[in-house]
Amino acid sequence: MPSSVPPRDRTDQPWRSEGAPPPPPPKRKMPGGWGSLILTALVVYLIANLVLSFFNEGDEPTISYTEFSKQVTTGNVSKIYATGDAIQGQLKNKQPVPSGEGKGDYTKFTTQRPTFADDDLWEQLTKQSVTVTAEPVVQHRSFLANLLLSLAPMLLLVFLWIFIARRMSQGMGGGAGGMLGRKQPPKPVALEEGKRTTFEDVAGIDEVEGELNDVVDFLKNPDAYRKMGAKMPRGVLLAGPPGTGKTLLARAVAGEAGVPFFSASASEFIEMIVGVGASRVRELFAEARKVAPAIIFIDEIDTIGRARGGGAGMGGHDEREQTLNQILTEMDGFSGSEGVIVIAATNRADVLDPALTRPGRFDRVVNVSPPDRGGREAILRIHTREIPLADGVDLAQVARTTPGMTGAELANLANEAALLAVKRQQSQVTQSDLSDALEKVQLGAERPLVMPEEERRRTAYHESGHALLGMLQPGADPVRKITIVPRGRALGVTLSTPDADKYAYTEEYLRGRIIGALGGMAAEQVVFGVITTGAENDLEQVTNIVRGMVGRWGMSEVVGRLTAIPADAQQAYGLSAAPATLDTVDGEMRRIVDECYDDACRLLRENRDKLDALSEALLAAETLEEAEAYRAAGITRLTKEDG
Repeated sequence: MPSSVPPRDRTDQPWRSEGAPPPPPPKRKMPGGWGSLILTALVVYLIANLVLSFFNEGDEPTISYTEFSKQVTTGNVSKIYATGDAIQGQLKNKQPVPSGEGKGDYTKFTTQRPTFADDDLWEQLTKQSVTVTAEPVVQHRSFLANLLLSLAPMLLLVFLWIFIARRMSQGMGGGAGGMLGRKQPPKPVALEEGKRTTFEDVAGIDEVEGELNDVVDFLKNPDAYRKMGAKMPRGVLLAGPPGTGKTLLARAVAGEAGVPFFSASASEFIEMIVGVGASRVRELFAEARKVAPAIIFIDEIDTIGRARGGGAGMGGHDEREQTLNQILTEMDGFSGSEGVIVIAATNRADVLDPALTRPGRFDRVVNVSPPDRGGREAILRIHTREIPLADGVDLAQVARTTPGMTGAELANLANEAALLAVKRQQSQVTQSDLSDALEKVQLGAERPLVMPEEERRRTAYHESGHALLGMLQPGADPVRKITIVPRGRALGVTLSTPDADKYAYTEEYLRGRIIGALGGMAAEQVVFGVITTGAENDLEQVTNIVRGMVGRWGMSEVVGRLTAIPADAQQAYGLSAAPATLDTVDGEMRRIVDECYDDACRLLRENRDKLDALSEALLAAETLEEAEAYRAAGITRLTKEDG
């Protein structure tokens, strides 16, 4: 199955695209304009010349001819060079500059011989052995060298200025056009046609696929719908638990219709600077309209689409609301978004803003649920297409033992089986690999923990209590495996799964679940007369089940047929019911759990011989499969045809 995600073309571009034609290359424009560049170059040139002229001053001072004659007479001149009346020279020893002619010391100098001078300069020079050279004593840089030196700092600053301008244009371009001009439009990534995701890569959610087929047909044949006056749906909201394939479905719709697909996560629109998210939304819709018909997919839309409050927002809250308002405006059609369908995914459709879910924005809400048994088998076949399977592999049997698992979890199961096959140096994945991978996913990885014999025996009775009560309860889920090998955080695990998928539960079934969950604690109480901390996870399951029975599903005559506890565990109970009602719920929860615990202890005392036999078999083998467990307990497994 193609799972590669198109890369972003820019780091500030919060979406990816596939199937869209590349836009024409934008004209390169000097950031800031050529006028600013020329003005900056001129200013830098003048400053550089002033600095160079400042440093050039004082290198070789101009001294008086009197001072020159004095140095010649004292024999301190080593060589001179003359052109006309201009004389350059160099002293043997450094001398201070005469007062009134400058400051500091000098070695090289220049002077001017007066035209009226009638001295015997040549004789003095010959007498003092002064060398008269044919080359200048003071070497001046050429015009080209001076030009290069003066241009060097200017060029350096210009390159630095351009570099900073481009970086700021890219980094701040996510805001309202950036600080240094509008950023270049994003360049979509065009994938090869063979890599587009289609409905062939989707399985297990046929009813959802049927809902989305209408969108595909509309994108393929828009004229037929326009003749009937039908309008293209503006948006489709995919709601469902994580891992059910919402993103894959959106990509499959785009691939099936052969239209460009732009995907983004809602959190990628939000920045600290207010207005950035709205600007990115405008740009995303603008790019999609250029290549319409197209599909925009926004994942986790509840990040920005939560119901808005009445108070004024600040900081990120205000930025989130501005981003949401911009999405509402774009979907409402004021911007001419014809031909652009928005598909959004969320795990929390109940918290979305009503303005987002009304018809005209998200016209369809499609619930994506975990697949049924046939769907799980089809998903496993898709995820094992590139995995070599042995001849005896039965994917239907794996699908039967994985109720409630989503497409992502089944993909992980197939991958874990392949990893196990590689570790075992096999050329194919066998049924044993899939079974062990399922145990690792459902029960956790084995831990190399050496338990004392007494604790090991107590764990065996604990797990046997769970299993035996599951076998004895009418309508309970069959016991698939019992193990006292430490896995994950548990010292032992009892795995029970139904023969067929269940979508509604009776009160009798739920009470049986509670009795089975309390079986471990009851077995420790009956056999050893103590209670250990090993029942922590069992009590969490019991609390969740009985809370739903009393507070949500109307299975208590005292509380009545009402919802006293919200389904959202994050909401405080006090906001949903009166304190007296919550006290009644608490009392009913305790009553039901106490009754179930008494039933569990009674059943274990009545079947103590079966409990002992199952525990001894578990201590001997450490792990018992379904048939072995029922045989050890002496209970006949009532099988029925899988429906």
